[in-house]
Amino acid sequence: MSNISPTLQAFFTQRLPQRNASSHTVAAYRDTFKLLLSYMQDLTGIAPHDLDFEQLTPERIGSFLDYLESDRHVSSSTRNARLAAIHSFFRFAGLRHPEHLQTIQRIMDIQSKRTGKPVVSFLTTEEVEALLAVPNLRRWTGRRDQVLLLLTVQTGLRVSEVTSLRIKDVHLDFGPHVDVVGKGRKHRSTPLTADVAAALRLWLRERLGTPGDPLFPNPRGLSLTRDAIRHALSHYVNVASKECPSLAHKKVGPHTLRHTAAMRLLEAGVDTSVIALWLGHESPRTTHVYLHAHLALKERALARTAPINTVPGRYQPSDHLLAFLEAL
Repeated sequence: MSNISPTLQAFFTQRLPQRNASSHTVAAYRDTFKLLLSYMQDLTGIAPHDLDFEQLTPERIGSFLDYLESDRHVSSSTRNARLAAIHSFFRFAGLRHPEHLQTIQRIMDIQSKRTGKPVVSFLTTEEVEALLAVPNLRRWTGRRDQVLLLLTVQTGLRVSEVTSLRIKDVHLDFGPHVDVVGKGRKHRSTPLTADVAAALRLWLRERLGTPGDPLFPNPRGLSLTRDAIRHALSHYVNVASKECPSLAHKKVGPHTLRHTAAMRLLEAGVDTSVIALWLGHESPRTTHVYLHAHLALKERALARTAPINTVPGRYQPSDHLLAFLEAL
């Protein structure tokens, strides 16, 4: 029998650092195993530090994944992310414990769950303007949040990238831009428009601080957390929806602002390969989702192929019954 504890500790202290895993990956893997070990303790009564490989069977891994969906109500995507963390660990464990290779291979054979492609949610220009009008500019936090939202909508930074920004990462002289460390610790520079650069100049004049200080701090001077940004954004969306009702029908999170930046670039005619570089995507194929999401772009493309002497626009059934049949 082989105790799982030393191998799991080596996975986090040796394997993940060797692979240059980001802090977000480490946190996600950590949370996965906290959940799994707690689940196993409830199931078997065995404390996590006493757990053996023989007790962590493929069947129990499968029941854990089912538990995540049925009891914790996670999405299929989250379930798959937890399984990816488990696979990564057991791939490492197989090198250290060949005596358990048969069981490990069965765990590696557990398949991810198929997921439908999510619909990309993004904000229109009117919705962005309504959102930016909400922060209270009489308060320091309101001025901070307005600049943060404006920057995110224009640059498409991930929320983790926004929270990691330091004063030294903002360059407002010739060719204004921000330096970002994205997924996989990859560096990229994202240009800033004149209005965003102007807003950042005003903010930095008020913000002060040293080059290594967070660009967007909380009242204690520490970096804003992702949860803090999500909470603030949710509040602003709720308020803005009173003036812009279409916001009430959208689920808006920090990633929605990233999608909005991509859509604005796409509407401006920017090629998807450039958008991929802008957003820090691994492959331009990731950016193709925006092409499928924007109905207006599809309609403009369709209009270019319309026969001569036809009236442009969408088809409208001439009768309510026909409309009913069209909807079937």
